[in-house]
Amino acid sequence: QVHLVESGGGSVQAGRSLRLSCAASAGYTYYSGYCMGWFRQAPGKEREGVAVIDSDSVTSYADSVKGRFTISQDNAGNTLYLQMNSLKPEDTAMYYCAAEAWCRLTAIQALTHEADFDYWGQGTQVTVSS
Repeated sequence: QVHLVESGGGSVQAGRSLRLSCAASAGYTYYSGYCMGWFRQAPGKEREGVAVIDSDSVTSYADSVKGRFTISQDNAGNTLYLQMNSLKPEDTAMYYCAAEAWCRLTAIQALTHEADFDYWGQGTQVTVSS
């Protein structure tokens, strides 16, 4: 089983930056063709896709974060990052990383198909104050 562990969340003032990390457990390298992504959920709201990188290294972003957030992976593909710049109060949410093995979706499709993702982390809280 693949385990995902997020880190890097915290409380920050609007306009500042955070970098989230998601580390995959040993065994991740036995799989291939992953889509990996970041999702978030605020209280009383639906969980939404934030950013995805597909098996061809194509990225996709929610309109609300495009130009401010960047998703990336290390060379081995076992650590996922989300660089979050120019944070806004509306970015406040629990952020989850997720992975889909043998992903056949495009990045745009994966962003709105969270039910297809196989593995999920426990989340890291991001709180942005005015």
